[in-house]
Amino acid sequence: MERDRYFAVHLIMMPISVSRSDTFGISSGSAFTMKSIQSLAEHLEQWQRVWFKYTRQKLSSHLGEPRAADTPHKSQELDQLQSETRYSLGKAKEKSPRSGKGRSPLSLVVAVVCLTGAIGNRFWDQPQLNVGTIAPRTIFAPSSARILDEKTTEENREKARIGSISLLKIDSQVNAEIEKDLQRALASGDRLREIAGPLPFADTSILSQETQLYVRQARPWEWLAIITAAKNDGIAPTTSSNSSKLPWGGWAVKNRLLTESGLQAVRELQAYRLKTDNTNLYSLLERIEQARSDYFQTIQELLAPSIANSESFYGFGFLKMSDLEWQEAKKGIKFSTDTILTQGIPPGLPKTNIENAVRKQVRAAVPESAWSLAREILLDVLEPNLEKDQEATRLRAQQAAEAVEPVYASIEAGEAIVQKQEKISQANFVLLDHFGLSKRGTNWDGLFGLGAAVSIAVAIFWLVERNASSTLRRRDRLLVLLLTLTAPLSIVLGMPIASLPAIGLLVGSYYGSSLGATVITLLAILLPIGMEIELAYLLGSATGGLIGGIAAAKMRSREELALLGVCVGLGQGIIYLIATLIISANAGSVWYGLLGAAALQGLGGLAWSIVALGLSPYLEHLFDLIVPIRLAELSNPNRPLLKRLGAEAPGTFQHTLFVASLAEAAAKELGCNVELVRAGTLYHDIGKMHDPLGFIENQMGGPNKHDRIDDPWQSVEIIKKHVTQGLVMAKKHRLPKAIQAFIPEHQGTMLVAYFYHQAQQQAIAKGLPPVPESDFRYDGPIPQSRETGIVMLADSCEAALRSLKDVTPEEALNMVNKILRARWQDGQLVDSCLKREDMPKIAAIFVRIWQQYNHKRIAYPKAALQPKNS
Repeated sequence: MERDRYFAVHLIMMPISVSRSDTFGISSGSAFTMKSIQSLAEHLEQWQRVWFKYTRQKLSSHLGEPRAADTPHKSQELDQLQSETRYSLGKAKEKSPRSGKGRSPLSLVVAVVCLTGAIGNRFWDQPQLNVGTIAPRTIFAPSSARILDEKTTEENREKARIGSISLLKIDSQVNAEIEKDLQRALASGDRLREIAGPLPFADTSILSQETQLYVRQARPWEWLAIITAAKNDGIAPTTSSNSSKLPWGGWAVKNRLLTESGLQAVRELQAYRLKTDNTNLYSLLERIEQARSDYFQTIQELLAPSIANSESFYGFGFLKMSDLEWQEAKKGIKFSTDTILTQGIPPGLPKTNIENAVRKQVRAAVPESAWSLAREILLDVLEPNLEKDQEATRLRAQQAAEAVEPVYASIEAGEAIVQKQEKISQANFVLLDHFGLSKRGTNWDGLFGLGAAVSIAVAIFWLVERNASSTLRRRDRLLVLLLTLTAPLSIVLGMPIASLPAIGLLVGSYYGSSLGATVITLLAILLPIGMEIELAYLLGSATGGLIGGIAAAKMRSREELALLGVCVGLGQGIIYLIATLIISANAGSVWYGLLGAAALQGLGGLAWSIVALGLSPYLEHLFDLIVPIRLAELSNPNRPLLKRLGAEAPGTFQHTLFVASLAEAAAKELGCNVELVRAGTLYHDIGKMHDPLGFIENQMGGPNKHDRIDDPWQSVEIIKKHVTQGLVMAKKHRLPKAIQAFIPEHQGTMLVAYFYHQAQQQAIAKGLPPVPESDFRYDGPIPQSRETGIVMLADSCEAALRSLKDVTPEEALNMVNKILRARWQDGQLVDSCLKREDMPKIAAIFVRIWQQYNHKRIAYPKAALQPKNS
């Protein structure tokens, strides 16, 4: 009964003015209106404050100081009542237009109308008798005419541009590299042949060149058999090739000691022996031995590991050529190389074509004995030496397009343009449109159909938004609408690339990956319905937009966004190329001609990314957007306002850093916006710069300014002024409103208890009336979000945690729980959406962070700190 009387008195005293038709939001014969809901929310908020005032008074006066056994019961009862009240008020606030979260039906209608009107460009002046439709009757030409078919002509010219063969030019740098490689190869051959010695190494009238070549490379036992046979007096020389006439020779062949070439060497040596004396014979044999030694040294050089990979491609065949043949082979190889390079080797030429060209050149310019060697050298050093001549190719494509004859549609007066029930062709449509017979007008059926599709798209966006982590304000939805309208606008203005990449980057960066991808996907579906756009262009732009929309939300700096723009351009160009190759029937044969168009698409995607990156800071300020990149920039300690705080109020700055550590950890645990909490905490006490010495953390052990003032009212004004001055500084430096909210909400409507009790004592001593508690409370508002509520709790606990010395974690946790319970019971967290079950989590996190800051170190012995005597 006492409680009911208390509420009745205070509710009657509330300054509420509600018209009869809107009492409690109920109008005659109508449901709740937005204005009524707002009024109801205000009533609930006032009732809530009365209720908390009542509970505080009951706990302090009626119950007195609670006993230990009664405290849990009373706190539990109070917490339950607070939770019920907060739930009721929160439900009302969700429907209040002031919350910025309501969705006005009018705004949805405006969005649908704007999007339908912009995207439905083709429906505004659409001919009923268009290409592909059936003529309802036979239509005759009122007069003779010869009309240019611009669409067909441009299509033919575009085909000519794409189909024109690219012009190539010789890359002199590649030619120089090939010449260098060839010279290196031939120089290696000269060096190895120099080690092997000359060929022939003896007079060919004594030993033929074939015999000299054989004995130089004969195996040791073959050479030993030849010497033995040459010294055998019982064997007479003969010119016959029949080895059976030589008894020893027949035995040697039969036992595979000598081949026919070996027997020929024996005959020539015996013939020389008969012509000369033993001295000359032994001299000849010594020269043969030297030639054999040089040859096998060269073989070892070729097989050595150090050069096996670089020079072994010659094989051993080049050592079998005479010096004259080697010189002719080198000239032929150089001539063949010059000829092939002059003709040019285009990139992508099949290897078999190069092999055929080399084979023909070698046979015409190189001795037969060097054919195999020349082919190996040329195939090894030759590579494509032609590159695309961009300027010449462009001019050729332009000339090819200009060479296309314009397409005209001609007709004589009275001649039938199209017969009844005949399908209208492009030529028929050109004539009908010229004579004004195509029945152009607004296609309302098409517009209404597009409007229905747009309505579905808006509904899908709304559903995705509801499931997104952040709720959009009206200004956010306006920005999304404006960005979306740039896509049809860019197409209407004839821009080669739609603005989808920029839309994806901006929406994804501001509102998250899900909304960014949703907007781009819906636009990719709607645009071809209402506008004429090539499918390949649309797919390329949509791919760039999707890449940007999905990845932009994860970027934490402008540099990362710039790199993402490069990925957007690459993705757009590649998808455009693939889509064109799939869609176009003849694009596969001239795919290299599409590379330029794909490169332009990629550059277009990059250009839109640069535009988005340049517009982003302006949009952030204009629409008061809070994005991770902007929050990271605001959290930079080198920002002017933070540098000034560190210089003018160093104690406050250190206090801020510790509060930020506490609040960040709690925000991360509860799934809040950690970047927002950090940035908001860094600026929450900037107002203390108006009078730094008025706050104890900046007094550095000096005299307390408030002791000199000795006026609690004046002191509390100094304390409370850091909120109002902080807001002034924040607005002056154009801080986002979400950051400004931390300045008043971290204090809420808390009581400045020290000066309140001092004023009470002075009033009692002077016999004055009781001091109004409202004079010593902050003006508020209380925290309106979980983020500001967490900062309030961290700010309240920071000083208490710093003051703790030599206490256990359990004692620190008990103290933190008392502070959090006091804030909860004081009604400071009723609008913050923090739950009662969040309090133990927050308290445990605060104590854990305090332990990390308050860790102990090993005490150094005094002897270790004293300097050593030299």
